[in-house]
Amino acid sequence: MVLIYNRPGFVEELSEAERSELFGDVDALLKELTDSGELLSTHALADPATTRTVRVRDGVQAVTDGPFIEAKEQFAGYLLLEASLERAIDVAARWPDAKKFAMEVREVL
Repeated sequence: MVLIYNRPGFVEELSEAERSELFGDVDALLKELTDSGELLSTHALADPATTRTVRVRDGVQAVTDGPFIEAKEQFAGYLLLEASLERAIDVAARWPDAKKFAMEVREVL
């Protein structure tokens, strides 16, 4: 699984040309992964403001608004691939968000 991290709102700050390039790069990579059969699933996540954090302590449920995180970069989406670790790292390195933020590659059990 390739986890995508970025900063909410960063796309809106890009120029039209930068947005076109970013989405063009994403579309090209998704087409490559789809055509090769490696892409099993991919989803972007809604704005972190819609997040709810759920905890249960001593049997008591507590639900709070938003992610309970101090970092500016947040989990934004994922790609589920049928690929080797090396190939997943290559895909993560080619994903546009890797240039400004971070990507995480993790095996699914």
